[in-house]
Formats: sequence, structure tokens, C-alpha cells
Amino acid sequence: MLELTAQHTQDLLQDRDKKTILIVDDEGVIRDLCKRVLNDYHIVEAGDGQEAYEIFLRGGIDVILTDVMMPRMDGIELLKKLKEREPTMVVIIMTGFADKDLILKALKADADDFITKPLNLLQLKSAISKALVKKALKEEIANLRNLDRFKTVFLSLVSHKFRTPITSISLFLQNLASGVIDPSDDGAKEHIKLIYNEACYLGNLVTDLLTFSSVMDSGAGLHLEPCTLNLLLPRLLQEAQVVSDRSGVTVHITQDTVPELMLDRDKVSFAVRQVINNAIKFSKETGVVCVTLRNLENQCEITVQDNGIGIPTEQLPKLFEKFYQVDAEHTGQVRGFGLGLFYVREFIRMHGGTVSIESEENVGTRVVITLPSKASQSP
Repeated sequence: MLELTAQHTQDLLQDRDKKTILIVDDEGVIRDLCKRVLNDYHIVEAGDGQEAYEIFLRGGIDVILTDVMMPRMDGIELLKKLKEREPTMVVIIMTGFADKDLILKALKADADDFITKPLNLLQLKSAISKALVKKALKEEIANLRNLDRFKTVFLSLVSHKFRTPITSISLFLQNLASGVIDPSDDGAKEHIKLIYNEACYLGNLVTDLLTFSSVMDSGAGLHLEPCTLNLLLPRLLQEAQVVSDRSGVTVHITQDTVPELMLDRDKVSFAVRQVINNAIKFSKETGVVCVTLRNLENQCEITVQDNGIGIPTEQLPKLFEKFYQVDAEHTGQVRGFGLGLFYVREFIRMHGGTVSIESEENVGTRVVITLPSKASQSP
């Protein structure tokens, strides 16, 4: 029985590694011939361009092999729509015509290769192999470009966020050194408190920056270890209260007893801390933040709820985007990098969990994090 299970698992893994080829031709004979030759791949068939495009939109297609002359939507029109939607998609054109205009149109639409009819079976297999290599290279280049663009924006944002507090601290120290400010003066004491807050803010920025940089540069996975949420949550809540320095905000925690889980402590701590910090930050002067830990079937649920200023409905879909920040007071000076919630969702998803946010302006916000209790256990 164990041997059968192991073999079944191996078969599933091999099956998952198979690439999927979409064959598009209005002639069933041609589709069948291609299917027989390409028996090392998953094959999906379509009888015209419109059907092929609908299949493509469902996802999971690696290479598209398409005829040109077809009803409803021809191969050139299909090629254009595919490239508009997914520039890295690799499309091979099959044609029985040596029409230079047709080939030129296909090249302009970014066709990746051509195969002439009648089909040369060896050429067909070779074209698919080359197409898969080309697709991998395209995706790698696209990822590098996205990473480069992301780092450029990130570095620009970092310099902007650090400039204001550093300038404030620098000016204060210059005035202090030159004797313009008397340290014993009551006004100076207020300035010192403000500068201290700026220094604390810089420290928090550096902590977040190190976390974000580590994730971006290493792409590190999860470092699982035994973790007790019943001990972790009260500590995170206490830390958030100290850092926020908002004495008027009351915090409550209610916990079910949750079994010890195998979690990446740093990533889960970052995610929960970020949500709690936001709840306190956006609370009213005498607000209430409630943290609840529930032990549900197959998962635990962490809820952080506040009765603060809330978030406009139209902004909710954007909250998990990189660099997006809610400017609740419409000042144009929002602190932080706008990466917190992006990585909250990223880290929780890495554990197989979910994050959801409900909010209403002037009523409050409710964030729910779920973590699987069985799937996250060590084997």
C-alpha cells in the first residue's frame, strides 16, 4: 500500500511538471496529428481563435501553436490579442502559405516562430522545445525588469522618507550646538521630545527596511519553528502600545487556547505587528483596539478590530498593492513605505493562510488573518 502511494505521488509530481500546449486549428486531423507527436506534453485543443483565446484566459498555457486561416478569429488576430494580454506568451504560427505580407503581419505582431504545412514532425517537436526555452528566458527577463523597476522606485521612496526626519534632527542639533536653543528652556524640552520621536520613527523605518530588503534580495522561504500564538500575540500588542505612544487608545485581547504551530516566527510577527500598529495608528484619540485569537476547525483566526477613522470603500481593493498608502488626513505626508500590507499578505499566504480587510469610514476597520493549523504542522 505504501509503495502504491509513493508511486502515485511521484506520478503526480511528474504530471505537474508537464508543460501545456494549446493547439489551435479548425481541422481536427491537424490537431490530432500534433497531439500524437507532442505526447510528452499536456495538450489542449481549440477549433478557432475565439475558442483559443477563451481557453488562454483561464490560465495554465505555456505555448500556443496556431493556424492562420480559421473562422470567427484568425491566427493573426489571436496573436495580437495574446501579446496584448501577456507579452511573454510564446506563439508559433502554422501556415501553408508562403505569403510575405502574412508573415510580415505575424512578425509585426511578435510571432515567435513559424512552421509550414504540411507539417514536418521533427521540426514540430524541435520548435516546441525551443519555444519553451524562449518562454523561460522571456519570463526571466520580465522578472528582472520588474525587480529593477521595483528597486528604483523603492530607493527613491527610501530617500524621500528618510530625508524629512534626518533634516529635522540635523537642524535641531545645529541650533543646539550654536547656542540658539537653550536646553533648559520649556520650549526646547518640547523640541527635544519631538526630535526623540523622529529618532524613534527612523529606527522603525530601518527595522522595516531591513525586513523588506531581506525579502527582496534573498527571496527566502519559510524558516519554520514551533510557535505559540497565545504567547506571541500579547507580546506584540504590548510592543505596539509602547512604540505608538498613544495613551488614549485602549487595547484588549481575547484568546482561545491554540495548539503550537510550525511557523516562521519573524514573518508572522511582522504581519501581525503591522496590522496591530495600523489599528492603533488610525484609531481616534480615545479609541479601542480589540485583538481576538480563535481556534477553529483546521485553522486559527486572528482578528484585529478598531473603531477608528476607517478606510474609504474605493481604496480597499488597493490596500495590498506595493507602495500604496492611505492618506486619511489628506496631508500628502504619509509615513512609512507603503509595503506593510503587501508583505502582510505575502507572508501569510506563504503559510497557506489568508488576509481580509473590512472597513467603513468613521466606523472602523476589521482585519482577519487565518493560519492553517494542520497544514502548518511539521511532517
